[in-house]
Amino acid sequence: MSRIGKQPVALPDGVTATLSGQTIEIKGPKATKTFTATDDVTMAVEDGTVTVTPRGKSKRARQQWGMTRTVIANMVHGAKDPFKKELEIRGVGYRAQMQGNVLKLNLGLSHDVDFPVPDGVTVTAPKPTELIVEGHDKQLVGQVAANIRDWRRPEPYKGKGIRYKDEYIFQKEGKKK
Repeated sequence: MSRIGKQPVALPDGVTATLSGQTIEIKGPKATKTFTATDDVTMAVEDGTVTVTPRGKSKRARQQWGMTRTVIANMVHGAKDPFKKELEIRGVGYRAQMQGNVLKLNLGLSHDVDFPVPDGVTVTAPKPTELIVEGHDKQLVGQVAANIRDWRRPEPYKGKGIRYKDEYIFQKEGKKK
């Protein structure tokens, strides 16, 4: 039994859900999202909650049960409030700035990195060493933050690179003479 799938998703004030077949549409004050579930689950909207139940006892139905409920919960949260990931840049001369819809990263490479920001996500650089990635789609926000981080991952000896704000990098000890 899926412990997550059993819990109904509550719809807060200002957020509505409409169901047509296997497609659910979540409308909120900030965004409108749609999701098409597989045929392995059944969705129901009643009394301000969305419930998901599996069709059958197969392994795939049980897998889709919890995943579908989580996706719907993230859509409901994103329709009301944006998701946010904060990154920090550490290293001498490492910096970032926004120019239009392109993030310019200076990361000690032989060239500057131009990272085009996809639609549905906003990236801001309040300081040259801080980045904030915001959007209404949790998966897209996390993927954009991971793609930015991949340009210069934090290294374990000096800690230089792009890291998440709350990320801990285990510092290794260097060579002994």
